[in-house]
Amino acid sequence: MGGDFIMGNPTPSQNEIGKRVSIRLHDPEGGFRDLLGTLEEIDAVRKKDGSLKNFDPAAIALWKVVPER
Repeated sequence: MGGDFIMGNPTPSQNEIGKRVSIRLHDPEGGFRDLLGTLEEIDAVRKKDGSLKNFDPAAIALWKVVPER
């Protein structure tokens, strides 16, 4: 996968938990917003600052696994 956008899976699966991901979400007010961090649950990303951000998997526009730094 190494940074490629995932075209077959519209949402991350259990296999991606623990991996660093970039997720682009449809913003309800228009446009998009991005999350970058470690996938902790199917609907939660742990950001670099340690905060846990939950999201609606149905709002995912695109996502990918990104390489560790």
